[in-house]
Order: sequence, then structure tokens, then C-alpha cells
Amino acid sequence: MSHSEFRTRLAARWHSADSMLCVGIDPELNRIPEHLRAQDDAFLQFGKAIVDATAEHVCAFKPQAAHFAAEGHEDQLAELIDYIHVNYPEIVVILDAKRGDVGSTAKLYAREAFERYQADAVTVNPYLGYDSLEPYFEYSDRGIVVLCRTSNPGSDWLQKSQLANTPLYLTVAEQVSEWDTGGQCMLVTGATYPEELAHVRAVVGDMPLLVPGVGAQGGRVKEVVAAGVDSQGYGLAVSSSRGIIYAGEGEDFAEQAGVQAALVKQDINAARS
Repeated sequence: MSHSEFRTRLAARWHSADSMLCVGIDPELNRIPEHLRAQDDAFLQFGKAIVDATAEHVCAFKPQAAHFAAEGHEDQLAELIDYIHVNYPEIVVILDAKRGDVGSTAKLYAREAFERYQADAVTVNPYLGYDSLEPYFEYSDRGIVVLCRTSNPGSDWLQKSQLANTPLYLTVAEQVSEWDTGGQCMLVTGATYPEELAHVRAVVGDMPLLVPGVGAQGGRVKEVVAAGVDSQGYGLAVSSSRGIIYAGEGEDFAEQAGVQAALVKQDINAARS
């Protein structure tokens, strides 16, 4: 299978930065350091500082759309993504939006992610079936990051339900593998379920996995790496947000974020050896 530009760039970054760390950018106004909080573009300035401080340690950035949109700061999100593209073009940007709809609405969500925000990939919900993913596949150079086995405890009621004696999350993994003829897809598989992460890896081969849940949610890097790496010893984007971006609260917040990102990267690489 040929891979999309997104997957090719992600794999190149794994090697060039020797990193499988993805930093999530989830700004909250009451947690942005006080010296930035009063600025009209506080979300943008906070995000740029985090990006500059952590870029050398990451394979991807994952800004969370709702954190910007809820405050009416969509334009700052677009500017932040543009800033990353201009200054760190080798690092992919995954827009964490978890979209899921069909028809003309799905087409507009795809257009929003890939044209308005110029994201390299976007998280999507597969619950409505292939119809909800099809518009994203039309952007053949972009990535589609499909929810599979999420890290939150409340996901069990649906994702572990049995369908023909197979848990639903594995059915999702199998189906997405069939749909992914252009090598665009990635699956979201939570760090809090390492055994199930291993089951997903066994089903999807070397498809990359976005793994949230380390740090604040309690997922353990060593278990994630043991369960999830691909046949080349890579294949993961291990995502940490709050544990990195809020490592410091004062004017040195970005420096502290950089220190924490370096530590998480080291932990991931130590687990690979």
C-alpha cells in the first residue's frame, strides 16, 4: 500500500527527531499564565510559546478545536496552525475535532479541517459508517485519525460491546483497515488500555496509532510502547497535553513545558530499547 503525504511525513519525523511524542495544545483561559491572559490573542501567544519550546522533541502537534472555539478564538487556532507550518514544516498538525456526520455536513467538516485550518490530519468519529469518513478520503494528502479504543473509562459500554463475538473497537479497527486503501488512516487507541492497544496493533499491522492518555490520565509509557510499536519499532504518536503544557504556571511556563516534553520523549525512547 502506498502511503499518503501525511503518513510519509509522520514517519520521516519519527526518524529525524527520534521521537514518537505528540504534544496536545488545549489552552484554558484560567490556566494560561497571568502575564498573557489579558492579551487579545492570549490563546495564540500561549500556543506559539508551547510550540517553540517543545518542537525539537515532537513528531506531531495536536491542537484541540473546542478549546479555541468555545472562547470564539477559531482565528487564533488557524493562525497557530499556520505558525507551525511556516516555522516547523516537518512536524504534522493533527486537529483534534472528533467530527462525525454524513452528507453535505461531513463535506463541510472536511473542508473546515483541511481548507480553513489547513490541518494535516483530523480526528473523526466512525459511528455513522463509511459515509461519515468518505469526504475526508477525498483529500488524499491528508490524514484521517479514527476513534477506535478511547482512553476514557466511560467508553466501555459501547467500545467493548460484542459484535459477532468481537468487541466493537476491534471491528472498527478491522473495518478502517479495509477502507484505508490510500494509506491515510490512523487510529486513536488509549494508553489506559495497553492490552487492547496490543489487540488493535495485531489487527492493523503497521497503521500508525495516536495514543492519548499518558500523564494526567494515568497511562504508562512503558506499557504503551511494549504493546503498540509497529514492525519497525515506531508507529505511535504518544499524546500528552496537560502534563506538558501546564508543567509551569509562571513566566517560564514554556521553558518548563520544553523540559517536560524532553523527559516524556526520553521515557518513550527508553521503553523502546
